[in-house]
Amino acid sequence: MNADLKPLAEQVIVITGASSGIGLTTARMAADRGARVVVAARSEGALRELVEEIEAEGGEATAVAADVSDREDVREIRRVAEETYGGFDTWVNGAAVPIYGELEAVPVEEMREQFDVNVWGLLYGSLEAADYFKSRDRDGAILNIGSIVSERAIPLQGSYSASKHAVKGFTEAFRMELEKEGAPVSVTLIKPSAIDTPYSEHAKNHMDEGATLPPPVYAPETVARAICHAAEHPQHEVTVGAGGKGMTALGEFASRLMDRVMEAVFYDQQRTGDPPRSDAAALEEPVGDLEARGDYDGHVSETSLYTSLRQRRSLPGSNAIGIGLVATAAYATYRLFRRDDDSGGEVTETASERRRLEDRIEL
Repeated sequence: MNADLKPLAEQVIVITGASSGIGLTTARMAADRGARVVVAARSEGALRELVEEIEAEGGEATAVAADVSDREDVREIRRVAEETYGGFDTWVNGAAVPIYGELEAVPVEEMREQFDVNVWGLLYGSLEAADYFKSRDRDGAILNIGSIVSERAIPLQGSYSASKHAVKGFTEAFRMELEKEGAPVSVTLIKPSAIDTPYSEHAKNHMDEGATLPPPVYAPETVARAICHAAEHPQHEVTVGAGGKGMTALGEFASRLMDRVMEAVFYDQQRTGDPPRSDAAALEEPVGDLEARGDYDGHVSETSLYTSLRQRRSLPGSNAIGIGLVATAAYATYRLFRRDDDSGGEVTETASERRRLEDRIEL
């Protein structure tokens, strides 16, 4: 890559989707490390509160109420960053909206709205940031928040998976084009595994039960640390969490087996067994109110050793794949053994046993 990136403490960072989850956690972490942050989302009140919080702790921040599906709103984010701080060094495309439900149950109109945010919003931000860096001959980074489901789609989140596949394709092509012309821009795809954010609570849900995340689940700080690292060190892509890496690795090397595992366990893993929530969905209106964490009631890994080692080039790719395969196999076996046996009796595990099993794959 052609970019020479500054230390985080010397940067101005634009973050979309900053009112909750990964975007919020990243804004707080970047500001705590000395960066000046431009936070953008639809929730104007939440952004105002976030700016006050950061400034109260000695940081610098400014907010832009914006809907990234509107290209003029994205241009306004750039304008405010230039007017307030003279420009920016990193642009993080983090805004996204989830939908749960089988594809035949999700209205096509909702899928289109989802793509407007997840794909077109990210595309607008990437193009705007690249134009700024090239026109000012200023080295910078574009960090696109994709998902592990861009590598391996999962049932009940088919439209979200499809949108993240589009994000991956756009990011890869854009990176190559910018490199070819010698633009001073680093383009990185961040691929989180399941993350304990308000993702499920904010999702539009077409299932007959409440939505939840399939384990293993990681803390949003694991993603924020990966983003902050990539803002300083050019990288092609970063997978956050060995659990997600294992899922994609097994899907690549034993795709039919992965199909069967997903069909067997991923339906139950994404249902709570309770009635669906009646809260407003992010697809319909702003719902961010400075919630970094969700209500996931299982074990949450606060760190990802796998991601930390990979970002620092301490773990070779072949070893990473091996760890991922072992992790996925262990977890798939665990879940499959919990299913009803031939005699109709259900095999269950204690809470401590489940914790030990999840600890084995949270790398």
